[in-house]
Amino acid sequence: MTTSTKTPNHTALPLWSVALALSATALINGCTVVAEPPPPPRRVYVAPPPPPPPPAYVQPAVEVEVQATEPPPPLPDYEQPPCPEDGYLWTPGYWSYSAGGYFWVPGTWVEPPRVGVLWTPGYWGFVGGVYTFNAGYWGPHVGFYGGVNYGFGYVGVGFAGGRWAGNSFAYNRTVTNINVTNIHNTYNETVVNNVTVNKVSYNGGTGGIAAAPTAQERAAAAEPHLPPTPLQHQHVQEAVKNPALFAKANGGRPAIAATPKPAAFNAPGVVGAHGAAPLPAKPAGGPAPGSPQNANHPPLNANAAPPNAAARAVPPGQPAAQHTQAPAGARPTAPPPGKAPPPKAQKPKPEPKKHDEGGKK
Repeated sequence: MTTSTKTPNHTALPLWSVALALSATALINGCTVVAEPPPPPRRVYVAPPPPPPPPAYVQPAVEVEVQATEPPPPLPDYEQPPCPEDGYLWTPGYWSYSAGGYFWVPGTWVEPPRVGVLWTPGYWGFVGGVYTFNAGYWGPHVGFYGGVNYGFGYVGVGFAGGRWAGNSFAYNRTVTNINVTNIHNTYNETVVNNVTVNKVSYNGGTGGIAAAPTAQERAAAAEPHLPPTPLQHQHVQEAVKNPALFAKANGGRPAIAATPKPAAFNAPGVVGAHGAAPLPAKPAGGPAPGSPQNANHPPLNANAAPPNAAARAVPPGQPAAQHTQAPAGARPTAPPPGKAPPPKAQKPKPEPKKHDEGGKK
């Protein structure tokens, strides 16, 4: 008996067939293959939106703004007092406003708060239907002051009255009043004025100056600033307390247009505006006429009645007659119609002398 051994025949399957078979088996058995989640999206940096553009011009806020519904008066014409001391800078006069209306703040020489700063004058501007005062300030450069020609180096743009040379200030004698006996750091430089010379004291509005800040003035507005000095504040306070400085009283020509130093309204060297009434002399032992102490007390003999006014009293409701001295030889005027003249006193007549017959008494 013959026995034979059979070797089993094994055939290798390809890999894709195996994978396909496994997938089919998984589907048949109801199994679900969970795929890996996709990676998170890549973070992309998004810059925040840019801030809104700044306004065309921002005036540095150094004082509370003053507003008025009417334009300020024209600038008065006056001379500049001489510089009192080396290092002082000129600050031009201007119209300010209070409950009593516009009043003049005299121009004056001021000691700056520190070396290297210049004064940018304040100015009135017509904005939003009202006149707003933009206060002045100290800074390394002169900024925008409305194009107002204040004179004495402030011709509407910049300042031509002097410049800093290190720690000393040099004065341009062409446009400033400098006594070279006391102040030696000076120079002479012609000022070219490209601004219309007038006395308009405000920017914008009807009749105002049409001027906009230059690029240099905008840059100066963004620089660090210093407010007016305490003496400058005192100067304004003294001005508002003086009734003679109000436009209603002086007609736009103040008797104190400029002073040698702040708040020195009674010091020697005070300058009045051209055409202004002279300051009244201060009597000895009493306040000056027109001062607040005498505001409610008229001067002596003001509207004084004639000596015999009581004899010529006029009844209420009857117009007063004008009494003038008649020239010599003129006939007296007749009494008003409807009013009889007062009876004249009759002088007693002397009795006639009796004569006897024959001419004897």
